[in-house]
Amino acid sequence: MLIALIPALAWGSVGLISGKLGGNANQQTLGMTWGALVFSILMTLFSWQHFISSNSLKLWLVGIISGLFWSLGQNQQFHAMKAVGISKAVPISTGAQLVSNALAGALLFHEWTTGRQLSLGTIALVVLVLGATLTALKDKSVATDNTVKENWALGSRALVLSTLGYLGYTVVVTWASVDTQAMVLPQALGMVAGASVFALGKDAFEVATFKNIITGLVWGTGNFFMFMATAAVGLAISFSFSQMGIVISTFGSILLLGEHKTKKEWLYVCLGSILVIVGGIILGQLK
Repeated sequence: MLIALIPALAWGSVGLISGKLGGNANQQTLGMTWGALVFSILMTLFSWQHFISSNSLKLWLVGIISGLFWSLGQNQQFHAMKAVGISKAVPISTGAQLVSNALAGALLFHEWTTGRQLSLGTIALVVLVLGATLTALKDKSVATDNTVKENWALGSRALVLSTLGYLGYTVVVTWASVDTQAMVLPQALGMVAGASVFALGKDAFEVATFKNIITGLVWGTGNFFMFMATAAVGLAISFSFSQMGIVISTFGSILLLGEHKTKKEWLYVCLGSILVIVGGIILGQLK
């Protein structure tokens, strides 16, 4: 079960690292994919015999398709952050991913079959979504900065596309039942291909892009262990555990990136983080 927490640590740090390194949405996505590709090559070389024994056309097709879905999800999440702000986009995106992936695991792959699993799973989802929502609440007693414009039309569309992308990226792998350790290289190639399309002709080869290779190495670590956890405990539990990284990204953005919070907003963040952890613990009881 502890293996399912590694993606939370890695992915929770991604936003903090990319925030420090800078760049626009397309540069961040492309840089991340380069880093993920480097990580996947190293992992493949390290387990070369395993890769050769598992190598097949199906493995490559599923991996590339999964990577293409990921590039859509990550790129659109970055665009949503630009449109409505990180503090709003990330919790909403997290909640949407939790619900969509848990429902896919329960309904498509029958991971929740008993009455106990269904009831606890439903409670866990409600707690997780409520926790993610709380972390995004603002103190309405404080005057807002009118110079900050939020484009909810663009942001909402980006969040929907991001959720669909992330859903496809995990579901296609579970549905095809391919070896997740051997799949990391084909998946990374699909990610690079998708990110390259988004970044084409948009200042792709800037310093910020190369800096975000570091982000990709961190993300690749989380991605590898997320699929390892999926094979061990199922999609609904592994993906939900991975999203507990919202605790790290939320507190990290405040303490490391200097995001201001009022006392009331600190309370929201603390309560929301506790609920996210509780929801993850509940999911952990389902296996």
